[in-house]
Amino acid sequence: MTQHSRDTPQFYLTAPSCCPYLPGREERKVFTHLVGERAADLNNLLTHGGFRRSQSIAYRPACENCRACVSVRVLAAEFQPSRGMRRVVHHNADICSEMRVAVPTSEQYSVFRAYLDDRHRDGGMADMTVLDYAMMVEDSHVDTRLVEYRRRHAADGTGRRGDLLAVALTDVLKDGLSMVYSFFEPEEGRRSLGTLVILDHIARARRMGLAYVYLGYWVRGSRKMDYKAKFLPQERLGPDGWLRVERS
Repeated sequence: MTQHSRDTPQFYLTAPSCCPYLPGREERKVFTHLVGERAADLNNLLTHGGFRRSQSIAYRPACENCRACVSVRVLAAEFQPSRGMRRVVHHNADICSEMRVAVPTSEQYSVFRAYLDDRHRDGGMADMTVLDYAMMVEDSHVDTRLVEYRRRHAADGTGRRGDLLAVALTDVLKDGLSMVYSFFEPEEGRRSLGTLVILDHIARARRMGLAYVYLGYWVRGSRKMDYKAKFLPQERLGPDGWLRVERS
């Protein structure tokens, strides 16, 4: 009997389940485990092929009669913010960001819990406990970071850190930043923090000399995913590879 190496990926197919993006449709996913010494290289390779990471699992849609989920990556060096995006940056001039090692904290979980309760109370993550959150952050065999977004604290000499308003769990790839999951304080909805986080990642990728920011899946017709089409120019993964898109 042939024994498969821990570093040789084995792929599996999930059973059909309800599609979270398009009503009346079912989804299936193909997935593999990201473990072992080659996990980072495999994550790079699979991300280029349209996979996403969730903890130590890499997955992509494998629906029989639907190809609506399209992988999207922003061309960081060429990106030009719209007038509305520039207003978001100006409106949030009192926020600073910091990329940190992927260590979960109770402060992060408090924002995460408030975000789920406000935006996704009926979703698959609604019942996540603080231990579940810690696993989401720590269960990674690749180069994963947390980017925290805080109010700038007053120059009072106390060294006190400003209030935490948003967090992004992000993988550092060879050619880009892959945004795994982000969340923000729902009471600060007027700030458009989701947009700010993406804009910050694009600027951060430029400074790091990385070509892309991977945003995950864009789904035409899904209000949840419409925002991803606004970050241009971008590339979308199709049957013939990554194709450049200049207009949404």
